[in-house]
Amino acid sequence: MRNKKCTSLFLTFLIASLTITPVYASATQKKITEAEQQKTETQSNLNASQDKISSLEAKKGDLEAYLTELNQQLTDLSKNLSDLQEKSDAKQAELQQIEKELDDAKARREEQYESMKLRIQYMYENGNDSYMTMLTEAKDFTDFLNKAENIMQLTKYDRKMLDLYKETQQEIEDKEAGVKKEQEALEELKQESMDKQAEVSDLVRNTTKQIDTYSSQIDSEQSAAKELLEKVNSQEAVIDSLMKQQKDEEAAAALAAQKAAQEEAARKAQQEAAEQQAAAQQSASQESSESYDDVQEENSSDTETSQEITEQEDTSFDDSQGKYLGRFRLTGYCNCALCHGQGYTASGTVPQAGRTVAMNGIPFGTKLLINGGVYVVEDRGVPYGNVDIYHDTHDQALSFGVGYADVYQLN
Repeated sequence: MRNKKCTSLFLTFLIASLTITPVYASATQKKITEAEQQKTETQSNLNASQDKISSLEAKKGDLEAYLTELNQQLTDLSKNLSDLQEKSDAKQAELQQIEKELDDAKARREEQYESMKLRIQYMYENGNDSYMTMLTEAKDFTDFLNKAENIMQLTKYDRKMLDLYKETQQEIEDKEAGVKKEQEALEELKQESMDKQAEVSDLVRNTTKQIDTYSSQIDSEQSAAKELLEKVNSQEAVIDSLMKQQKDEEAAAALAAQKAAQEEAARKAQQEAAEQQAAAQQSASQESSESYDDVQEENSSDTETSQEITEQEDTSFDDSQGKYLGRFRLTGYCNCALCHGQGYTASGTVPQAGRTVAMNGIPFGTKLLINGGVYVVEDRGVPYGNVDIYHDTHDQALSFGVGYADVYQLN
């Protein structure tokens, strides 16, 4: 009889939970699915925006490096132009000095030219007679030789001075031509340097303008990415709220099914007791007092069985354990890079094994009763309906694996 009643009670509870729970679950799950689809779309847009920001920042970085190189070129060109200007000024001063020397040479040339004209004129007018007169007027042969030597030296001097004049004149002219040529080359270099400087300056202006354009685009994309991130966070909050609502509905449905099963079991027990009592009364006149006592004992046993079943079912969702949140998925994590640990929890505390859990949708500091242990919500990273339990090492977290348990909220 006890087994039959237990089976009946279990079937009643199962039927009630199956008929009540899907009504809430289907509607809420539909909202969760729609919210997740919206979040996926927003996350995709956010990823695209972040990729674009990365691309723009890379291009901007390349241009900034190029701009640094151009500025260095401008500095070098400016220094080179300054050096060329100094050399040009030095050559100009040298040319002025050479022109002055040339003017002096030209003056000496004119003076020599006038002297030579007088000597040539004298020689033309007197011819060789002057030399013959000088020689015939010699006092003796020694004097004659001295006079002849003097005439020879005078002729050599005239020839030497003429040659020296020509050499000096040619040297000055060559030097003047060389300096002018060098100065022209310097002017060409100056012009090339100025043209290159103008070209680099244009590149600097265009590069700076392009960098400003990239900076503006980056600012715009960052603003859009910020809005998308806020939207993603908002959608995650909506999803967490819906999942919490779903779990609350499941818990409420389970409690309602349990209560309905208990009421049905009590009703059936009362009905059976009443029927047995009526049957006992009808046969009281025919049966002995011993038979009547047996019936009463059976009724009492049936009533106790119903009470035991009710008490047994009550323990599955004991209100004394706190607010029942539902049957949650349990996972493990640690503080390593693989688990994206950062040393501190999202609430700013230092995580501790046996205490810290991560879960969305519940305020920080909320205490949860899980498999007889009390944990505190101090971290985020998993949606509502999933409790991530902190472990000291990654191996411990892996060993914990994935499980399921009833979760109660203690505060």
